[in-house]
Amino acid sequence: MATVLIADDDANIRKLIALYLRKEGFDLEQAGDGREALVLIENSRIDLVILDIMMPGLDGWELCREIRRSDANLPLLMVTAKAESAHKVKGFELGTDDYLTKPFDPVELVMRVKALLKRSLVVTSQSVQLGNVTLNRRTFEVTRSGASVALPLKEFDLLFLLASRPGQIFTREQLIQQVWGLNYEGDGRTVDVHIRRLREKFGGHGESFHIETARGLGYRLIPGP
Repeated sequence: MATVLIADDDANIRKLIALYLRKEGFDLEQAGDGREALVLIENSRIDLVILDIMMPGLDGWELCREIRRSDANLPLLMVTAKAESAHKVKGFELGTDDYLTKPFDPVELVMRVKALLKRSLVVTSQSVQLGNVTLNRRTFEVTRSGASVALPLKEFDLLFLLASRPGQIFTREQLIQQVWGLNYEGDGRTVDVHIRRLREKFGGHGESFHIETARGLGYRLIPGP
């Protein structure tokens, strides 16, 4: 079973989260601050991190930043009392995968943990299946119902990234960094243009997914029925 690290300076919150995760069979590690969490991540097998923003020593923002410097794929779930949109944007920009505001429903938290772990398995795969659409990372081929769909390399990379983590919001800055690279000098309009082209190619009735605009945040891919 997966090991989840709970990083929160509130012992009662850690106890509550641990209670529900243990019922689902998860193994657990706990940290009362960001620095303790980093040590555990460096020395233990951690499959997902639940982190609070307001922690002593090293807060959740810095912890998120430090984790992403060494691991781009470790699932991160922020659980915080800060519900403002600006804080959510900052969290996504730093690399969190999901965001839950206190007070929260522990059952919902468990469902989000399971969803993030499922996504992380897809991320490490070389192919993604979305209904009748298949993306092959090894060959950069896209097929729809067995028929080839021609995509330029950047459109493929962008679609594969979104499809690897369905439902996750990516900011334009994150998409620029992961698809075009840190040294790219363009702006977010490049992302918008490529998203529009993908929508033109995969926007028909009955399509197995669509790319949704998360207003004020970025984009996410939503699988079809």
